[in-house]
Amino acid sequence: MATRLLLPIVILALASSLAYASDPSPLQDFCVAVNDSKASVFVNGKTCKAPGIVTPDDFFFPGLNKPGNTSNPLGSRVTPVTVNQLAGLNTLGISLARIDFAPYGLNPPHTHPRATEILVVIEGTLYVGFVTSNPAKPNQKNKLFTKTLYPGDVFVFPEGLIHFQFNVGSTNAVAFAGLSSQNPGVITIANAVFGSDPPISSDVLTRAFQVDKNVIKYLQGQFWWDNN
Repeated sequence: MATRLLLPIVILALASSLAYASDPSPLQDFCVAVNDSKASVFVNGKTCKAPGIVTPDDFFFPGLNKPGNTSNPLGSRVTPVTVNQLAGLNTLGISLARIDFAPYGLNPPHTHPRATEILVVIEGTLYVGFVTSNPAKPNQKNKLFTKTLYPGDVFVFPEGLIHFQFNVGSTNAVAFAGLSSQNPGVITIANAVFGSDPPISSDVLTRAFQVDKNVIKYLQGQFWWDNN
């Protein structure tokens, strides 16, 4: 019932995301993505399906009413609907995600290099925030903006900035996010820094984080979970 009542808010969030789309504006009604190496038209890295054989299913994705599996170390699951899941999003400059949280589950600090994100909470209580880019003055610190969100609350994360969502409640939480790109990308900070392949030199990370090299080796030896 709560999901149905708040559906207009989700739609508004998506509309707002479209208004601030960072992808180039399309030059045709649509360009349904297709994996066809012989296709003659390439747009944003995807080839276009011939308009004459496009069907309603090319613009359809089912299942966002179903909770994601949060049985993982982070206690969260992101179900994305980008151009990689919904071919009809190609060139439209918008995408969507459902985020499920177990009690005290975390969507860890990450960035979307190509998109602003607007989040609406459907169930539960989330502590969310983002950190600004490096300030112009060297004696200033990056600023953290945080807010505790309840069902119906909306929060926006500017494009490219590190942000997170944490379920501070003892019950499950659900949120939907609209993103201003068909393919916003995700860089999870810990995974990228400590779990890259090949690994970043421990000498580099030791100097960067100003800690003992054994701390870096320990962190690089962990399994960094991906909740997508």
